[in-house]
Amino acid sequence: MAANHPTDQPQDPATTKQAVALQYDGHNAPTITASGDGMVAAQIEQLAQESGVLVHHNPQLAQLLAKLELGQQIPPQLYHIIAELIAYAYLIDGRFPKQWQQLHDKIDTQA
Repeated sequence: MAANHPTDQPQDPATTKQAVALQYDGHNAPTITASGDGMVAAQIEQLAQESGVLVHHNPQLAQLLAKLELGQQIPPQLYHIIAELIAYAYLIDGRFPKQWQQLHDKIDTQA
């Protein structure tokens, strides 16, 4: 009789690690580019970190996004939270919207 290994046991979806990758082109809603759980999730996260992509840990958000199909745009209900994450990623990467620089230039010339 074979011994049971942790991988032989059914995994509880609430405790299984999930990862979802999004792509944002700056014009359309972000789309799902990768999704998986367990070892696939770990590989998605590792590849993102190696590529310098922001990794945000939020199991509830990952669970919602994992329900979407590859290539599918995120639903409008998630725009706000995803927009905040994109803005944060831009800020820590030192990128700012063009409008910010234009506003800064306008303030400098008026001062």
